[in-house]
Amino acid sequence: MSEERDREKGMLGIRLLLVCIWIWNPSFVHGATNSADVSALNVLYSSLNSPGQLTGWTSNGGDPCGQSWLGVTCSGQAVTTIKLSGLGLSGSLGYQMASMASLTELDISNNNLGGGQQIPYNLPPNLERLNLAGNQFNGNVPYSISLMFPLKYLNLGHNQLQGNLSDIFGKLTNLTTMDLSSNSLTGDLPQSFSSLSSLTTLYLQNNQFTGSIDVLASLPLNDLNVANNHFTGWIPDKLRGINNLQTGGNSWSSGPAPPPPPFTPPPPSRRSNPGQHSGSSSSPSGGGGKSSGIGAGGIAGIIISIFVIGGIIAFFLIRKKTQRSSREELLEQDQPFTPLAPKEVKEMKSIQTSSTISTATLPSAAPISLKPPPIDRHKSFDEDDFSNKPVVKKANTAPIKATVYSVADLQMATDSFSVENLIGEGSFGRVYRAQFSDGKVLAVKKINSSALPNQSADDFIELVSNISRLHHPNLTELVGYCSEHGQYLLVYEFHKNGSLHDLLHLSDEYSKPLSWSTRVKIALGSARALEYLHEVCSPSVVHKNFKSSNILLDMELNPHLSDCGLANLTPDAEFQASDQNMGSGYSAPEVAMSGQYTLKSDVYGFGVVMLELLTGRKPFESSRSRSEQSLVRWATPQLHDIDALDRMVDPALKGLYPAKSLSRFADVIALCVQPEPEFRPPMSEVVQALVRLVQRANMSKRVLSGDTQETARRSDDPDTQDYL
Repeated sequence: MSEERDREKGMLGIRLLLVCIWIWNPSFVHGATNSADVSALNVLYSSLNSPGQLTGWTSNGGDPCGQSWLGVTCSGQAVTTIKLSGLGLSGSLGYQMASMASLTELDISNNNLGGGQQIPYNLPPNLERLNLAGNQFNGNVPYSISLMFPLKYLNLGHNQLQGNLSDIFGKLTNLTTMDLSSNSLTGDLPQSFSSLSSLTTLYLQNNQFTGSIDVLASLPLNDLNVANNHFTGWIPDKLRGINNLQTGGNSWSSGPAPPPPPFTPPPPSRRSNPGQHSGSSSSPSGGGGKSSGIGAGGIAGIIISIFVIGGIIAFFLIRKKTQRSSREELLEQDQPFTPLAPKEVKEMKSIQTSSTISTATLPSAAPISLKPPPIDRHKSFDEDDFSNKPVVKKANTAPIKATVYSVADLQMATDSFSVENLIGEGSFGRVYRAQFSDGKVLAVKKINSSALPNQSADDFIELVSNISRLHHPNLTELVGYCSEHGQYLLVYEFHKNGSLHDLLHLSDEYSKPLSWSTRVKIALGSARALEYLHEVCSPSVVHKNFKSSNILLDMELNPHLSDCGLANLTPDAEFQASDQNMGSGYSAPEVAMSGQYTLKSDVYGFGVVMLELLTGRKPFESSRSRSEQSLVRWATPQLHDIDALDRMVDPALKGLYPAKSLSRFADVIALCVQPEPEFRPPMSEVVQALVRLVQRANMSKRVLSGDTQETARRSDDPDTQDYL
C-alpha cells in the first residue's frame, strides 16, 4: 500500500510540474511572438516567393520566437534580428516591415532581391544595422532612412542604385559605417553628409559621383574609399591623414589648393592645442592667477582692428545695396519671362502624344537636385510653399548627359519633319517619329520658338540640364537635344503602344481591352512617377498637366510619365487658361479658382486618371447628359456604394474583375479627388495603398490555380478572392 501511495504521489508531482511549465510558458496558450511581427514576417515570406530554404517560416500565422524560424532572433515576444544573408532569395521585402518596431538588425545581403525594384520606403523604423548589399535594388536611397535615428551601420553596396543622393543624412548622428559602393549613383555629395558626426568608415567607390569631397573634411573618418568616380577639386588636407584612404580613378586638380574665401577664417591648425583657444579668453577681472598679457598696446591694437573691420563691413553693405538696386532697375526694364498667348491645341489619335519630362515647379527653376524635402506625414503640403517664390537663375548649369544632335541629323530621321511622321501636337510644339540610320526609333519634340523666353539658347540649355537629371523607370527618358540655328528640339525614347488615353478611349473593336491587373499596374507605375517628382526631387516638381494622354505605355504596358517640364515655361494662370487645359476635367477645383498649381493639384489629376481606368470614361464628355458630363462629379457619390461601383466599371472588362480589389481602388480614388487639397494624401501614401493591393493579389494568386482562380475572380468571398 505504501509503495502504491508513493507511486501516486510521484505521478501527482509530475503532473503539477507539467502544469507549472504549461502556465509559465505562454507559447502553450498563445503565440510567444508579437502579432504585428508575425504578420510582417508572413508577408515577407510571401514576398520572398515562399522559399523552401527558410525553415520554419510560413505565410500564415506561426510563432517565429517560439518555433525558431531560420535567421530570426527574439527578445521576449518581439523580433529583434533578421539575418538571411547569402541564401539565394528573390522577390521583395513586402509592405509591412515598418510595423516591426523592435527590429534592430536586418541583414538580407548577397541574395537576388529587388529584381529592378526600388528599396521599399516602409523599412523598420528603429534599425541599428541595415544590410541590403549584393542584391538587385534600383532607384535611390529611400527617404525613410532619414528617420532611422538609431542607425549605426548602413550597407547598400553592390546594387543598382542610381540618381543623385538625397539630402537625408542630417539626423543620422549615430551612423559609424556607410557603404554605398558599386552602384550607379550620380551628382554631388549631399551637404547633410557633414552632419554624420560619428562616421568612421565610408565607402563610395565605383559610382559616378561628381563635384568635390569637401563636405567630408570634418568627419572623424578612419577608412575612406572614393575611388573610381568623377570627383574633381582638391582632396582636403584633413582627409590626407586618414589611415586607409583610396582616391584613385578621379579627376583631382593638381597644384596648391585655392585660399579660403575672403574674410573667412581659415580652419584651425592640426597642431594647435585645443586648450589654448579657451585659455585666451581669460578676463583680467577674474582675480588671482596669471595675467591676461594684454597691455595698453594690445588694447589699442584691438580698437584699431575694430574700426578697420567696421569700415570694411560698411563698405561691402553699401556696395551690395547699390548692386541690388541696379539689378532691380535692370529687371524692371527687361523681363525675361513673358507669358505665352493661348494656342489652339489639335486633339488627334496619336501613337505618342508628347515626350517631355518635368523639370521644375516654376519658370526657369534652379537645376534640380534629387533631395527630398522634409515630409511631415501628419501635415498636408502647404500650397504657398510651391508658388510665388522668387527663383534665382544660376549662371552655370550642371553637365548634360544626353546626346547632342544636329538639325541635319533630325531632319534626315524625320524626313524633314514631314506630316507623315507627325504623331502629336501641343502648346509648346509638335512631336515627330524619328528613325535613324542605325534602326533606332525615337520621338523628337520641336519646341516653338515663342515658347522660350527671349528665344534664348541659354534658357533652353538650362531646361535640358534640368530634364536630363530626372531618372526614374516610370518617366520618359530624355535621350538627346538640339540647339542649332535658332531651332530647339528634345529627343526622347519612343513608346510604340502610345498613350493611355488612346488605349482607353480611341481603341477600335479589334483592339484588346486593358485587363484589370494591367490597369492596376498602370496606376501604380504612374503613382511612383509622381511620388518621385514630389518627394524625391528637390525642389519638388509639380507636374501641372497630369492626364492620361501624358502616360505613355511601352511594349509591356508599363507606364512612362511625360509632358511636364515644358509647362513651367508658362505662368500657372496662363497655363490654366490655355485651350489645352480648359474644361479638360483634370484640373483641381483650387486651380480653377486661383490658377495656382501645387503638389495636391497633381494628386487630384492622378485621381481623375484612376477614374478613367475604372470606368473607361473620359474626364469630361459634353455629349452626355448634364449630370454625367463631369466624370468626377458623376462618380464621386458612388465610390463607396458596392452596387453602384459594379455599374460604373468599364464594360470592356466584361465583369472580369474582383469586387474587393475594385472597392479598394475606389477608396484611393475618393481620397485623391477630394475638393479640399489639404485632405488629399501625399503620393507616397497612394503608392503604399496600391502596393498593398498588388501584394494581396500576388498572395492570392499563389493559392489559386485553374478553375478555382477563374471562379474566385467573380467571388465576393474575401478568403478566396483573387484581388486582381
